[in-house]
Amino acid sequence: MQKNRQHKQQVRQFYEVLWDAHDTQAIPDVLHEDFVFRGSLGDEKTGHQGFAEYVDKVHLALGEYRCIIDTLVEEGDKVFAKMTFTGIHRNDFMGFAPTHKRLTWQGCALFTFRDGRIAETWVLGDLKSLDAQLEQNLQPSL
Repeated sequence: MQKNRQHKQQVRQFYEVLWDAHDTQAIPDVLHEDFVFRGSLGDEKTGHQGFAEYVDKVHLALGEYRCIIDTLVEEGDKVFAKMTFTGIHRNDFMGFAPTHKRLTWQGCALFTFRDGRIAETWVLGDLKSLDAQLEQNLQPSL
């Protein structure tokens, strides 16, 4: 039971420290050195440096970027997270020029652990909803 709580705490650190606080210096504490990340935006990154670059890229595109944990469920060496992602579209993102509007979409992630750290993360986001927001924000209001 204690191990499972540690896994959930690592997932909280993944979102609150690495993403929300944008503290990529904390990556070695949270992620295994062979970490593999498969993101819903189409990117796959391996290792600490590749993931840090991805986090920087998302923060460049989305100001005030936040990951809100809606649900965490664990089973064995895996944790599932249901999420809400949000940020202000301030730079090129998914092929869209900045709209300076807040974007919010849902997603989920599956985390696998090895040696007490996150070894793999696979993220699935509602990109159809995200794309619709980006397209809507480009159209002039009447």
